Amino acid sequence: MRHLKFAPSWLRFLTIFLLTIGILFRFSNLDGKVFWQDETYASLRISGYTINEAKQQLFNNRVISKENFAQFQGANPVKSLNDTIMSLAKQDSQHPPLYYIIARLWMEIFGNSVTAIRSLSACISLLVFPCVYWLCRELFNVPLSVSGVAIALMAISPIHLVYAQEAQEYILWLVTILLSSASLLRAIRLENELVKERQKPDLFTIWSIYTFALAISLYTFIWSAFVAVAHGIYVMITAKFQLTETVRAYLLASLVGFLAFMPWITVVIGNLFQFLISADKTRIHSDLIPGAPFLLMQLSRLFFDINLSSENSLSYLITLPFLTLVGYSIYFICRTTNYKVWSFIITLIVIPALPLILPDIIVGSIRSSIEPYLIPSYLGIQVAVAYLLTTQLYNRRMLSRSFWHIIMALVIICGLISFKVSSQAETWWNKGMNSGNPQVARIINESNRPLLISDASGNHDGDIFSLSYLLNPKVRFLLVKNQKIPKIPDGFTDIFLLNPSDIWSKIIETKYKLKTDIVYSDNYYSIWKLAKIRSLRRRNIQSSHLLRSN
Repeated sequence: MRHLKFAPSWLRFLTIFLLTIGILFRFSNLDGKVFWQDETYASLRISGYTINEAKQQLFNNRVISKENFAQFQGANPVKSLNDTIMSLAKQDSQHPPLYYIIARLWMEIFGNSVTAIRSLSACISLLVFPCVYWLCRELFNVPLSVSGVAIALMAISPIHLVYAQEAQEYILWLVTILLSSASLLRAIRLENELVKERQKPDLFTIWSIYTFALAISLYTFIWSAFVAVAHGIYVMITAKFQLTETVRAYLLASLVGFLAFMPWITVVIGNLFQFLISADKTRIHSDLIPGAPFLLMQLSRLFFDINLSSENSLSYLITLPFLTLVGYSIYFICRTTNYKVWSFIITLIVIPALPLILPDIIVGSIRSSIEPYLIPSYLGIQVAVAYLLTTQLYNRRMLSRSFWHIIMALVIICGLISFKVSSQAETWWNKGMNSGNPQVARIINESNRPLLISDASGNHDGDIFSLSYLLNPKVRFLLVKNQKIPKIPDGFTDIFLLNPSDIWSKIIETKYKLKTDIVYSDNYYSIWKLAKIRSLRRRNIQSSHLLRSN
């Protein structure tokens, strides 16, 4: 790889240009997309309240306004940073506290707006670029070329834009994966260099960065344990499955990293098995979809994303060329590099994804909620593609070099188109069950004096929190527990029900002598409008007169 050491001037300028574009888009229109359920739960955890506490105060059969939700959505004077940590420990221990501690401090300075909380993720995403440079430098021992192309690909990757504008811990997790992976490779390299120079390596100093990176990665996202497993398998492969000094040093560094995480492990251990099965408790309505189309769509979203679903027939045409590119990239890196290089890529792609994908593939379907857990696989794939494109830019055959120039140009164009489409959208595929909120909000906001009624069953609290960000201040809420009959006051021109059960809606219809009409419905929830039976009868009579006259 000596010929890859120095990148040509045009490649350096291209990297800088794409990096600039990527940064600008990460900070553009931060509040434009739906602040969806999982983000509202994250804000709830940051506030220091638990879901049960929020339900107890909000679902009390009283008319409230959207301002009543504010204290449960970010930093507030009632709860402290310690309450933030304790709320996670009590009810959401599968979410380690590091991101929420940082977010709490951030929101105390910059406020609780959607722009403020999402800007934290956008700022954290900037750390991805120096970290991926370091990783490629350690992996390929190439100062500029592969690192520059990898930075460019990460900068314009649609899926990284999604998590860079998401008020959750996933982009911070990507940074910690990069840090731990690069520091692992650095520790192995430094130890080998000192041994070759017949010097006794200071193992504590060499492996201390990896220990620290592993600990903060675990405190960011529990799935880092499987990244650590991938690292361990890689170390064993490079040691040819012998208990060498490097293996011993790695085991000791990993042990110290996990011991540092022990205080939170004691909190998590009671529900770890349930966490591994459900992946995320806040996603009760995680729907099962065909596994292969979903995974192929996620793969194509690394390079091109215009918000198509995996069920769309057009998605198959889009995924095929990217599947070919990724498949050839993995084949190429395995064929042209040392096993110490390609084995790192393969373990990073496969090991963290196996516990998620394998059980679902066996049953023939997969949960759409697992997409953030594939971040290590995304990283490994993009590094492999970056290596392929960089290598082919130096191909001695003019025809082949021109072909790969075209491929690289198309990848860049796909990324830029994806960014343009995403920046103008109100919602996106990752918003899941709340993708229809803009349409629902417009329906309710058009009313003169609207009242939205809901109960506390299922994930209705998250739906209400999410909708409240889009509804006008004139909208009032009537939230009840256990599907009790709401006490509907007078003075409201339009009354809406959020996802009522058949029994509950019938009881309300009978008591108030009203009729429910559906005004919006999707795969996750529906909005119904209460109307007077008299007006409905009058409307039916008018319709019959019109039919007779015609």
